[in-house]
Amino acid sequence: MLSKANDNISGDGMEIDNMKENNDAISSLSKALWKGYERHDFLYEGRATIVVLPKISAPGNPWVWRAEFFDAFPSVDMALLERGWHLVYYKVSDMYGCPEAIKLMNGFHRFIIKLYVLNPKPVIFGFSRGGLYAFNYAAEYPREVSCLYLDAPVLDIRSWPGGKGAGQGSPKEWTDCMAIYGLTEDTARDFRGNPLDKVEVVAKAGVPIIAVAGDADTAVPFLENSAILEKKYTEYGGNMKMIVKPGVGHHPHSLEDPRPIIDFILENALLFL
Repeated sequence: MLSKANDNISGDGMEIDNMKENNDAISSLSKALWKGYERHDFLYEGRATIVVLPKISAPGNPWVWRAEFFDAFPSVDMALLERGWHLVYYKVSDMYGCPEAIKLMNGFHRFIIKLYVLNPKPVIFGFSRGGLYAFNYAAEYPREVSCLYLDAPVLDIRSWPGGKGAGQGSPKEWTDCMAIYGLTEDTARDFRGNPLDKVEVVAKAGVPIIAVAGDADTAVPFLENSAILEKKYTEYGGNMKMIVKPGVGHHPHSLEDPRPIIDFILENALLFL
């Protein structure tokens, strides 16, 4: 049985529990079949949104929030979808997890759980630069996240796109990132708004984290990102499982056998449902 709010979505428009503001915020709703599941595409506040509905919702209406790169290396997403989880994406690309992006995400979060009657605490997937969005969101709203799955995550903008350490960086993205944060090359050196600066908040809030990374990653170096996170998270008493892929670079994401990731999510996130 689908969540009750799904019954309020029709091909001719939307009626969402008499919440007029939702009608004003949503446009261009379309439905399609995606990998055997019903998929809804629409714009929320002018930004692309994707919601994939499970055939039967799991108890508590859990959901995966893909912070970035919808349908990239989706083995864990699909496994949870098959188990009755909703799959959700909201496009805040090219904002590098800045405060404005986190504000947009929070507005969307509050909106989407009402629209689809979802659990208030999603599991957020942060792949690559999506790690900036996912972790910064959990740091700002730790009580609104049940679990983080980080995969080759960017956790320091100076590492990527800055390329100020061992990584190759990305000059165009670095210029864009500095502009979004209001930084210069000089002020970026002392920037303290990275996920790695916020580890204590997330750890002490008790947010479980599973992270996967290759130790040969030259785009998002392991030693500058996930390794530091693991050390700090452990020191602060956080619940984190780190899976290191020896000799593997930035791609491929996830694992050939994703069961350790799935098991961690099911064992930890469900504690919050």
